[in-house]
Amino acid sequence: MGSKVIIEQLQSIEESSAELSELLIQVVEDGASIGFLPPLSPADSEQYWGNVISPEAILFVAKLNERIVGSVQLHLCTKQNGSHRAEIAKLMTHPGYRRKGIGRLLMQEAEKRAEREGRSLLVLDTREGDPSNILYGSLGYIQAGRLPNYAQSSNGELHATIFYFKYRG
Repeated sequence: MGSKVIIEQLQSIEESSAELSELLIQVVEDGASIGFLPPLSPADSEQYWGNVISPEAILFVAKLNERIVGSVQLHLCTKQNGSHRAEIAKLMTHPGYRRKGIGRLLMQEAEKRAEREGRSLLVLDTREGDPSNILYGSLGYIQAGRLPNYAQSSNGELHATIFYFKYRG
């Protein structure tokens, strides 16, 4: 890669809205199963990002040469019986920067933050067969189950999703 990837938490998306929107559009166009179907309009993408950051949703971005090339969210459970858990959501790496360790760096940063927040249980889900399944397994996540026909692709095909967890007691 040449330059070093920097992972940082965004407190606001105002300065990064255009870059985040482009990242989301690119990963959706590339077929990522993250809740959106192509074609995703810039307006819909910007609307999504406008509602991401909150006290219980922490957004991390990966920057390379000052450009956002990836992101991940850590959603802290706010229920009384869930103060020990968090969800990893919407791990994205720009298609032009995949297989360079960016997703792993983002996941590691989210896990560090979860630990600082006292969250011993992390959960996530991903479409069966996606490369992210390999990443999550390599990071110590354990497959908890599989739901068939969970997510629809742009061609109407239904795909299973795999639920994972990681517990640090």
